[in-house]
Amino acid sequence: MKYSYKVPCKKEKLRDIRSFVKEILDKHGLSEIDASTLVLAIDEVCANLIIHAHQCNAKDSIELQISVKQNDGIIFDIIDKAEIFDIGQYEEPKLEDIIKKQRKGGLGLILVKRIMDDIEIIHDSSRNICRLTKRIDVI
Repeated sequence: MKYSYKVPCKKEKLRDIRSFVKEILDKHGLSEIDASTLVLAIDEVCANLIIHAHQCNAKDSIELQISVKQNDGIIFDIIDKAEIFDIGQYEEPKLEDIIKKQRKGGLGLILVKRIMDDIEIIHDSSRNICRLTKRIDVI
């Protein structure tokens, strides 16, 4: 099954993205914990794109495609036209360093990398795709 949702790059749309993802995951029998964890990861990536790559410009948009495959799990494609940060190349800082420096940002990417099984950035001529894969049993 494949689902698609496109929104303008406004912070207010993050709530709608979370609702869309949760609704799809609920249809496919994920536990509350698994669904909430995946919603958190997708929200983090979308928020980073909307806020940092698009500067909340409502004239820009991002598209979220969710592919649910019974034996392969779930693939989330987040598609846009902005310069994308390659989360796959992101080096996690040590927790001690974060605490010492009292960093407030960057923790979401650590969570995304720990939640997802695979992260891939795909560039083609007109768009970028951040593909997040979670191997999990679905119905």
